[in-house]
Amino acid sequence: QARVEESGGGLVQAGGSLTLSCTASGLSFDDYALGWFRQAPMKQREGVSCITFTGGSTQYLDSVKGRFTISRDNAKNTLYLQMNNLKPEDTATYYCAYLGRSRCKTPKEIESLVPDFGIRSQGTQVTVSS
Repeated sequence: QARVEESGGGLVQAGGSLTLSCTASGLSFDDYALGWFRQAPMKQREGVSCITFTGGSTQYLDSVKGRFTISRDNAKNTLYLQMNNLKPEDTATYYCAYLGRSRCKTPKEIESLVPDFGIRSQGTQVTVSS
């Protein structure tokens, strides 16, 4: 059973930075692509970024390109999301999730990204004040 736990959220002013972490277990970590999702109140969940199982390819939502960087450390079973120049519209609960092994190889995938094994974690809250 796939298990993940997110951390690193908080309250920051616009223009600030945060680094989210996600520790994973239950599945062979380096056999799967991984993704970050977010959901703001009254809005649909959206895929923010993803990374292939090798870490060799990454994709980003247009609104975060150039500001967010996804990375993974397969030795530590940990996924990261470095978020710079945060904006109030980035305020949301952020979740990480396992994706299928073949995921995240094309930019178009981010538009319809889904967590292939569901989301059962609590997420981590990011609040950006203006």
